[in-house]
Amino acid sequence: MDPRVIVMPVSPSGGRQVRVDEKILGVAFNSADLLEFLRRAGLDTDTVDVTDPELVDWREGGPESWA
Repeated sequence: MDPRVIVMPVSPSGGRQVRVDEKILGVAFNSADLLEFLRRAGLDTDTVDVTDPELVDWREGGPESWA
């Protein structure tokens, strides 16, 4: 099964595009933005593990790469 969440590489203008279930939700500039997108997508942000590769596919960097 493919990860539900894809976090794209940092763009030249900053931020990372976030997709959930192949739908673009927006651009996150930090982990708080990412968690808000996940909350809006119906994920429980109190229990979600953004380091879980079965849930999140981090493209070019991980949860610490925002700039």
